[in-house]
Amino acid sequence: MAQKILLIEDDDATAEFVAKGLGEEGFVVDRAANGRDGLFHATDGSYDCIVLDRMLPGIDGMAVLAAVRGAGIETPVIVLSALGSPEDRVKGLTNGSDDYLVKPFAFAELLARIRLLVRRGRAGAAVETVLRCDDLEMDLLARRVRRAGRTIELQPREFRLLEFMLRHAEQVVTRTMLLEGVWDYHFDPGTNVIDVHLSRLRKKVDEGFAHPLLHTVRGSGYRLGVHP
Repeated sequence: MAQKILLIEDDDATAEFVAKGLGEEGFVVDRAANGRDGLFHATDGSYDCIVLDRMLPGIDGMAVLAAVRGAGIETPVIVLSALGSPEDRVKGLTNGSDDYLVKPFAFAELLARIRLLVRRGRAGAAVETVLRCDDLEMDLLARRVRRAGRTIELQPREFRLLEFMLRHAEQVVTRTMLLEGVWDYHFDPGTNVIDVHLSRLRKKVDEGFAHPLLHTVRGSGYRLGVHP
């Protein structure tokens, strides 16, 4: 049986792009163009995941989210927003969303996050606020990174880069994925920006620890994991 996604998005171009992509991946997509209609559909509890724009006409996304959770509906919710500060992310997560994705976003990342939430199942799905790989831990709410109990200080871009790698732990991540997911580039700028940031991140995450976690996969990209 096809999985159902409720897309609450007022921007027609974004909604058409997302709905078309999800449809091609086998999902059934219902769309609401404002908060009031979105809330009406969301409260019937029949969806496997809700993709919710934060800035909506009528009722804003945070109010829709609060009403959905207030009604006892545990459907996984991904908030989409142009507001990407740590405070905005924390507000979205603490208000009951299961994930928070900043616009502009790569469809491949949205798809991966939807599939992850759908796999968890609707009932009792826990909010993921801590990402882990081996002895490396990232607390998304506290904006804190530790490895083997030792705190690692990261710059904002390094934090975002490591978050992306942790969300794709044990997978090969290509340069294109990093450019889209971390820098919001949908083209290759022809610079070594990725190599520079990964080199800095590798020093902070790997140096002085028992074994490396950040690996270069020649000809393919990069990988965060225990084994090369």
